[in-house]
Amino acid sequence: MNILLVDDTRTEQHIMTVRLSDMGHEVVCCSNGQEAIKLYTKYDFDLVLMDVIMPVMDGHEAARRIRSLGDDWVPIIFLSGRTSPEDIAAGIAAGGDDYLNKPVDEKVLAAKMTAMQRISAMRHRLIVVSQELEKANDELQKLANADGLTGLANRRIVDEYLEKETTRSIRSGLPIAVIMIDLDNFKAYNDTYGHVAGDSCLKKISKVLKNTISRPEDLPGRYGGEEFCAILPNTDLDGAKIVAERIRTNVEELKIPHSGNPDNNIVTLSIGVSSHIPRKQAPSNQILSEADKALYQAKMAGKNIVMSSGR
Repeated sequence: MNILLVDDTRTEQHIMTVRLSDMGHEVVCCSNGQEAIKLYTKYDFDLVLMDVIMPVMDGHEAARRIRSLGDDWVPIIFLSGRTSPEDIAAGIAAGGDDYLNKPVDEKVLAAKMTAMQRISAMRHRLIVVSQELEKANDELQKLANADGLTGLANRRIVDEYLEKETTRSIRSGLPIAVIMIDLDNFKAYNDTYGHVAGDSCLKKISKVLKNTISRPEDLPGRYGGEEFCAILPNTDLDGAKIVAERIRTNVEELKIPHSGNPDNNIVTLSIGVSSHIPRKQAPSNQILSEADKALYQAKMAGKNIVMSSGR
């Protein structure tokens, strides 16, 4: 273990350090409670062995301050010649966990260290388990936020992000843009090539979105079925149209065969774009509705085109 030994007597420091080192422990020494607190906050100790009566700051006060740091897992054992019931009770009340009577018997010290080592091993295992649980929770949260097929943000996250960024846009007075994307004649694609090929196609489209929408603050997502969406904060209509046209062109250049799309015989996209500075009284999904209307216009205009709505 890494042990902090606090004792104002050099002789006691030397004797205890030799004994503990012979048991395989690493020992750091200091002479009063104030020094102990500084060392405790600087290094990772498994155990504190602390004299009670010391200059500058006594052991009880040092223990109270160590416990106030919020770490109750590191045991504190007091070293003292005072072992009356009142002394022991005062030490436990101050934050101590045990007492060793001075002069410390070597066999008793060895037994105490064996017990403390079990506690230390348990503490470190709990830390590892806590870290593993935290990592697992992070992964679960990512899965809960992502579309299972494409890995893009799912509809719930897109809606939440739109609401959050709309609120930010109202405060900042900066525009926010939404791009709605739909694969042309995708039902015919599934009917012709099968759903496995359809899933593969959707993955390819999502990859284009990830590669094209590159700003950290922009969020591409799958909105449902063959429909995708992108939220672009601080983006005016012209900027959003450039991004949308780039997405459309990049998908067209994939030249994914699609015999059910008669005008092109490849997979194409219809895209609706909207951008504005939202008003406080307007619903957060108004811009989404505008982009959806623009998408409908793109479908009516012959597909494989970007149409826009905004101000």
